[in-house]
Amino acid sequence: MMPSSATSNLRPPPMSAYRPDPIVMLSARQLSEAIHKKEVSSREVMTAYLAHIARVNPGSNAIVAMQDEEALMREASAADEALAAGKSSGWMHGFPQAPKDLAMTRGIRTTYGSPIFRDNIPASDSVIVERMRRAGSILIGKTNTPEFGLGSHTFNPVYGATLNPYDPTRSAGGSSGGAAAALALRMLPVADGSDFGGSLRNPAAFCNVYGFRPSAGRVPYGPTPELFLPQLGSEGPMARNVEDLALLLATQSGPDARTPQALPHDPMLASLTPANVADILKTDLTGKRVAWLGDWGGYLPMEDGILSLCEQALRFFPDFGVDVEAIKAPYPPEKIWQTWLVYRHFLTGNSRLGLYTNPSTRAQLKSEAIWEIEGSLDLKASDLYAASTDRSAWYQALQRTFTQFDYIAVPTAQVFPFDVTQHWPKQIADRQMDTYHRWMEVVVAWTLSGCPVISVPVGFSADGLPMGMQLIGRPRDDLGVLQLAAAYEKVRDWVNDRLPPAIEG
Repeated sequence: MMPSSATSNLRPPPMSAYRPDPIVMLSARQLSEAIHKKEVSSREVMTAYLAHIARVNPGSNAIVAMQDEEALMREASAADEALAAGKSSGWMHGFPQAPKDLAMTRGIRTTYGSPIFRDNIPASDSVIVERMRRAGSILIGKTNTPEFGLGSHTFNPVYGATLNPYDPTRSAGGSSGGAAAALALRMLPVADGSDFGGSLRNPAAFCNVYGFRPSAGRVPYGPTPELFLPQLGSEGPMARNVEDLALLLATQSGPDARTPQALPHDPMLASLTPANVADILKTDLTGKRVAWLGDWGGYLPMEDGILSLCEQALRFFPDFGVDVEAIKAPYPPEKIWQTWLVYRHFLTGNSRLGLYTNPSTRAQLKSEAIWEIEGSLDLKASDLYAASTDRSAWYQALQRTFTQFDYIAVPTAQVFPFDVTQHWPKQIADRQMDTYHRWMEVVVAWTLSGCPVISVPVGFSADGLPMGMQLIGRPRDDLGVLQLAAAYEKVRDWVNDRLPPAIEG
């Protein structure tokens, strides 16, 4: 069981479904157009969202660190005045936005889900927050995350657990669980997240929304104290549709001198606007091929029903010209896992080592953080070099697969949303999990590859629990992955077909 500080909000009072204000039901693209055409004011938008959040958030605990309502209304008024004077900050002008609580936010509490940083108020923004502010968004708070983003289940001793929008007794996933739940419940137009071990993908699957892990370097990460080694963590967009996802990616991506490994602008992504995004995402996919890797030939244990939901979704792909073929594992999966463990210990453990060596902060670290740090203590330079060599071999094997196929498809998770009082699933299909993230092994190969990956909704279990499927593209072909996802969304729109119970009235 979780400690009591993390479970105090697990049984919210019953809440009947209601019909939300139409403003919060607009897509982000539609909202942007309505604001810029002056069909709605930013004050009206802020009023609608704050009222909706006040009603829905107590039953989910997705948005935390809410800001003062009067101050937010003043910012909304300023946005209206600017627009009246012909000055738009960008496509997000007047949008309420709540960055993930791992992203630094100037003047707004950023805890990383850790009691050590309970009162931390940064003096500056992270790169993506800076860019979202510049595009016109108004920061209303943060979205909840597990401590330091460790684990694909959102709970922490500062704010408690985030509950699944489709079943409040279940996990919303993580580490971007607050962002995914807020999106599903229409508390945000779009959301940002981050992903090391599936943290954009898993909560998207658990909450019936879209999560996109961009190509390595597409979105500048940080800034962080160490600039050159963190190659596996990535920030990216989450949304209720692919158009909104692409628009937020365009805002987040592009080079920044503070992050030396950031990719240059992709001209097509950089050109995206609410007016042209639909046309740019629409493309002829006839003759494209998807490799279905499933459970890696039985290597990965899967909860019953997950593979069948993904396979049902893939049956729609021929409708837009895409062929699907099952393939054998292109590389030994256990070798990928061992490579992952070295990288995970090295990057996660060393980045928190100072908190471990200080007795007062060490006492406040959760066990998963201590496990990662202690796993880094005995690593040798030769271990890291060997892992990098194995990672390179996996990348080369993947490129051979991409000579025959344009995309790869696998499930997003190996279990459906689980009991929110669990730390993590200890067993899948009679197989014991030996680490706190082994149950999410299905995501790690794609993290190591650096390829763009999107999680798309594929439907619901017999118990009404959501699931998703990962679509992986060639290195740096972010737009191609978005185009494939957009084509699928046109034939199967799970997000709008199945609303969370709290808002289906």
